[in-house]
Amino acid sequence: MSASYEVRGNVAVITMNNPPVNGLGYETRRGIAAGVEQAVADGSVKAIVLTGAGRAFSGGADIREFGSPKAVAEPNLLSLIRLLEDCPKPVIAAVHSVAMGGGLELALGAHYRIVTPGAQIALPEVKLGLIPGAGGTQRLPRVLGVETALNMIVSGEPVKSELLAAQPGQKLFDKVVEGDLMTAALAFAAEVADRRPLLRVRDMSVTHPNADAYFQFARNTVKAMAKNFPAPAKCVDAVEAALKRRFDDGMVYEREVFMALMLTPESKALRHAFIGERAASKIPDVPEDTPKRNIEKIAVIGAGTMGGGISMNFLNAGIPVVMLEMKQEALDRGVATIRKNYESQVKRGKLKQDKYEQRMALLSTTLSYDEIKDADMVIEAVFEEMGVKEKVFRQLDAVMKPGAILASNTSTLDVDQIASFTKRPQDVIGTHFFSPANVMKLLEVVRGKATAKDVLATVMALGKKIRKTSVVSGVCDGFIGNRMIEQYSRQAGFLLEEGCTPAQVDKAVEKFGFAMGPFRMGDLAGNDIGWAIRKRRYVEKPHMRYSKTADLLCELGRYGQKTGAGWYDYQAGKRDAIPSAVVVEMIEKHRAALGITPRRISDEEIVHRLVYSLVNEGAKILEEGIASKASDIDMVYLTGYGFPLWRGGPMCYADTQGLFNVVQAMKRFAANPLDDAAFWQPAPLLARLAAEGKSFS
Repeated sequence: MSASYEVRGNVAVITMNNPPVNGLGYETRRGIAAGVEQAVADGSVKAIVLTGAGRAFSGGADIREFGSPKAVAEPNLLSLIRLLEDCPKPVIAAVHSVAMGGGLELALGAHYRIVTPGAQIALPEVKLGLIPGAGGTQRLPRVLGVETALNMIVSGEPVKSELLAAQPGQKLFDKVVEGDLMTAALAFAAEVADRRPLLRVRDMSVTHPNADAYFQFARNTVKAMAKNFPAPAKCVDAVEAALKRRFDDGMVYEREVFMALMLTPESKALRHAFIGERAASKIPDVPEDTPKRNIEKIAVIGAGTMGGGISMNFLNAGIPVVMLEMKQEALDRGVATIRKNYESQVKRGKLKQDKYEQRMALLSTTLSYDEIKDADMVIEAVFEEMGVKEKVFRQLDAVMKPGAILASNTSTLDVDQIASFTKRPQDVIGTHFFSPANVMKLLEVVRGKATAKDVLATVMALGKKIRKTSVVSGVCDGFIGNRMIEQYSRQAGFLLEEGCTPAQVDKAVEKFGFAMGPFRMGDLAGNDIGWAIRKRRYVEKPHMRYSKTADLLCELGRYGQKTGAGWYDYQAGKRDAIPSAVVVEMIEKHRAALGITPRRISDEEIVHRLVYSLVNEGAKILEEGIASKASDIDMVYLTGYGFPLWRGGPMCYADTQGLFNVVQAMKRFAANPLDDAAFWQPAPLLARLAAEGKSFS
């Protein structure tokens, strides 16, 4: 069992021991229940201390059991909390480090709670599209008051234990312990061993001087902030039930709401994303205990937008960086941009002045390859052209020390070909950062055919250190994200030819939940980038069909925001996308030249053609082994491409719609003579899963 039992004097100590955060899995729950029963049966035991081993009191539910029968097997968490409450001997929860979700709910079932300062206290269920389901919404308001409790439950954010303990009238913590927690817990247990009656949180009253007005205000606030997520509004309802209903009735209501939310697509999507983010770091053939290379110094080739942003990630993590450029002016510009970014954070109170100075002190610059030779890892962020990359990697191969990791920030180019420019292909890897690199969470880690396992393990661990969601991709044109977005962009172009305007397509996709539609995205990234890729495609894949509208746009010099004109018009100093009469006229002329009569296209067709193009290409990527699991593709799209979080990513969304329905829609699109019928043949994996009634997950 994942909980130990020992008696110290006349106090029984039950210690949860389920690393890493003492998740309340089945074995842990059984262990706690067995310990309580043993303590009650032992006449010499006068009190019980419940605590957690290692780095946490308890982080809540064990995600490894999500959705399995073990998650609800008796004793479930509700039964366990009731066992603590009804225990005839005082139960003291000795809380440290982390008490979140079910871990905090468990502590609320004890008669007393003592805590160390700095412990993170939270009910984060709302982040999974749920409300607390084991009494959190009913008990927390009784110990912290309605407003503090509701703020914690609706935000899901952790609060430091000493801040909560300092609140006037709080009954969450009976004592804050500065010294050794167990020594203090045993002393506290001796002090309260004979105190009766035993205090139960469920018996405490909860009031608010102006309840109706407060809950109305809370509902209005939540509605404005969380319109696509049902859980926050339900948190308000459940906390109101704590105030207005008897405790047992409030518990029944909480459970009904919790169970109903479990079935919503939003909660399924959020849980999928939560598990997917953790699963992304697990690589099937690279064990977690693979030895890592030591990375104490990074070199970055290129001080432009990407090079500077990449450097900031490592400076933020306390890792020294040396930036290399060909000209001093380029270095000066790059350093000035990094300074400006940090100074803006200082001004907004996001960064302390001394931290800013510490980070800048870690940055050095050079014009000589010779001065980066002792770096443990070098990341190339130069122009996206194979000839330029070749020149850089041949130089790196000549100067870098043995065992240094050589990484390319390429977004589409062949990492195996880049590795072939060196005599050490095992040390070469792709690290595709997304712009702005110091802000975007996604890091595509591209594994070449020769990349050593310890190199891959090291880069994945480094990604975690610089707070990125790192996803492994195999080598193919565009890797996971850009390979899929190309199909999405092709469909967007066909939609223009068939009758849409750029604004109509963007609005439909943004209403679906994307941060930005394809045409606004093109203007932001620079339409010339896509143009360069298409020119390469026309040579390499002459059979691949594109709408010519994007080429015509670039021929007009309309590259996007940087030129003040793209698919939209832009005013100097503003980012507002203003529909352009010039572009509409250009599209209409092109349509007429093709002999196409425009038709009215629904928002549903726009969304499904764009999203299902991602799904079909994603299925091919899975089948080819470029991505090892569907959730990896979803993590790429949630963290790098603005896919709506509450829809869980393209593959999760397809599962929600039902793969049978996705395939039927694709058959309809294939019948459209103006679309690309060959592309809409369902990928073999998708066709197989749909035929078998299965899903990607």
